[in-house]
Amino acid sequence: MEQKVERTHTYHAEATVIEGHLTLPFHQQIGRQAHVSLAPEGGYFSRRLDNFRLGEVISIRSGYTQVAGNKSKKEKEGWDTLVTFVAEGVNVLEVLTADRVVGQMIIEHPLEGYVPRINFLGTRFENLRIAGHPVHLDLDLGILGARPRKDASYGSDSELKDRVSAQYARIRKQKNLPAELADHYKRLSSTLGNREAVELSLVNQATGAFAGTSFGHKIHIPDFGWITLAKVRITHEDFIAKTDVPRKTTVHLTMIDLKLGCTTEGSVPIGSGSGNGGSGG
Repeated sequence: MEQKVERTHTYHAEATVIEGHLTLPFHQQIGRQAHVSLAPEGGYFSRRLDNFRLGEVISIRSGYTQVAGNKSKKEKEGWDTLVTFVAEGVNVLEVLTADRVVGQMIIEHPLEGYVPRINFLGTRFENLRIAGHPVHLDLDLGILGARPRKDASYGSDSELKDRVSAQYARIRKQKNLPAELADHYKRLSSTLGNREAVELSLVNQATGAFAGTSFGHKIHIPDFGWITLAKVRITHEDFIAKTDVPRKTTVHLTMIDLKLGCTTEGSVPIGSGSGNGGSGG
């Protein structure tokens, strides 16, 4: 009688409060602050950040990261991974401020199959402001929907494709869309349905009385730069021949991605994390 092989799971997750670099007004590499990564066997790890300050350019009063991986206690369910990253008291050049920025992913790998369910419960921006003006967000934490049927990749899920296509279309229809941004979303639209990757945002639209222009989840502030909110990228690898089922799914979330340009220049992601993991046997 053939003996059934028990499935095993290898965990992977990491989170960071802030990293990046500045080229103006001074050269400064920002190493990964409060960075934490999950051991392959799972468990729990966390780190804190207090009173981060980069001159008078960027400050974060406090923050923390945590990652956890455990076998689900629910019957007939597989392995759960938690990724959390929090920044409190965010201030960038007295232009971008927030009381609290929370990014969180719950990744549930099934006992049978490979493609996980992805949940962003808890993810939010608290009192996000630009030059003192509130930023109102149309936040859609459920944009991914349910786990794709038949263990398909998220990139090839037709219902998700429709939702992401609508998100891209709203951005492309906006007036005075910069050529670079128009080309970016034209390129993304042309690759929708690609089984290997899909890019989207948990923010459909950002609005407010601030001096700047919003293009969906991207905001341009003159003499400051670009702010990209709640960007998600899901990639798939190691496809099984004949079925097109990916053995590996990676989800990456960045809550605030800054591309500063003018008297201050640099690239600074605030609040980012990723997770995948894989099952075998």
